[in-house]
Amino acid sequence: MYGRRRALYVRQRKNIKIMGKVFKGLIFDNQVSLTIIDSTDIVNKAIGFHKLTPLTAAALGRSLTACVFMCSTMKDADDRLSVTIDGGGVGGKIVVCGDSSLKVRGSIENPSAVLPPNSKGKLDVAGCVGSQGKITVVRANGNHTPYVGSCNIVSGELAEDFAAYYAYSEQQPTAMALGVRVSKEGLCLGAGGVIFQPLPDTQEENIVKIEKILPDLNDVSYLIETLGAKGIKDKYFAEYDLEESFAEYKCICSDEYIDKIVLSLGKAECEDILKKEGKIEVCCHFCDKKYTYSKEDIDKLFG
Repeated sequence: MYGRRRALYVRQRKNIKIMGKVFKGLIFDNQVSLTIIDSTDIVNKAIGFHKLTPLTAAALGRSLTACVFMCSTMKDADDRLSVTIDGGGVGGKIVVCGDSSLKVRGSIENPSAVLPPNSKGKLDVAGCVGSQGKITVVRANGNHTPYVGSCNIVSGELAEDFAAYYAYSEQQPTAMALGVRVSKEGLCLGAGGVIFQPLPDTQEENIVKIEKILPDLNDVSYLIETLGAKGIKDKYFAEYDLEESFAEYKCICSDEYIDKIVLSLGKAECEDILKKEGKIEVCCHFCDKKYTYSKEDIDKLFG
């Protein structure tokens, strides 16, 4: 039943542009940057591509939400980033990528991973991610050498880990709530995040305001499910003018893109693979699309 309902959901939404929603702006005397993200549709698209379990949907979904936030801080059109989360958990390595247009994509090494609920009766995201490793972020644009930053994983719950990354690697205090709510049928009911970043010289009274709101955001996925990003904005930050934008899960693979990967192997390596396997098959890690090359295809490609 789980698989059939999920497949039906994916078929029903096949021709619908699946988007996330982002509200962003300054609050509390223009001293605090606020970002509210509804990534429910993005997570559902990832579930459809990767056949995620509820556990891995939560882990990858939180990572994709954090990626949307990081992309929303970019300034230039050609800015892009990739994040690798390698904590040694049962889900394996998580990779998420995105750009300044808020197009994101991601993968998790073991999408079928499962674990018993944690001590709170919730999905054991920390066990899926693991806590013996690092978050590594690579930021790049077309004109500069990529910037690489990293931070030890703190808990594996991801919100704390990304906040720690900002504190240690970018010297930016950050308070972050991330959540993904998944039904028994495997559909994401609500996913998103709320992120606060105090600007330099923020007054103590405005820090206190953040601290007072944070407990209400402990179950941010439920708030997204019931209120949506706009509902959270209207409930807690109605007096502030926040800019609205949209994010989406978008893979960049194409025939031309994969051709370049195959060409990079060199003709001799391709011929060796063909001799052993009879074909060359390349699978995109972000959308699971398979590209198959026959001997005729390789001859034409290198011709």
